[in-house]
Amino acid sequence: MDQLKTVETTAVAEEAAQYIVVRLGEEQYGIDIRYVDNIVRMQHITRVPKVAPYIKGVINLRGEVIPVMSVRLKMDLPEDVEAKSTRIIILKLEQHGTIGIIVDEVKEVVTLTTDCIEKMAYDGNENKSHFISGIGKDGEELISLLDLNSVLLEK
Repeated sequence: MDQLKTVETTAVAEEAAQYIVVRLGEEQYGIDIRYVDNIVRMQHITRVPKVAPYIKGVINLRGEVIPVMSVRLKMDLPEDVEAKSTRIIILKLEQHGTIGIIVDEVKEVVTLTTDCIEKMAYDGNENKSHFISGIGKDGEELISLLDLNSVLLEK
């Protein structure tokens, strides 16, 4: 009987994923924790000439030069406003390597099971919708889950 409980628990654990909840403007977004390498305070960003406007420049993090992008600009939101809560999330993705993204605030880590996530139907008219892979429900809160591959793709 104990073995049966263990199998059920394992099956449920596999269907859950952890997301770091961040704020961009008034909206909450979730970033899959598997891609997060580090979260650092805002620091001096060195501009790089002739790059896309949403690429803010590069930072030096422990000897590694990391490009930093503004998710707000990429999603056609108003320009970043630097505050005490502003953070750079360092992401590591196979296709894109290491990149930093600027967020207004890092709020918490939530665990969402697959039944708490609704997939997004892509609407070609909605510019931001292709950056969202689904909507997570954490109690009464709705969290737009970022599709990092779409966000990081060159336009």
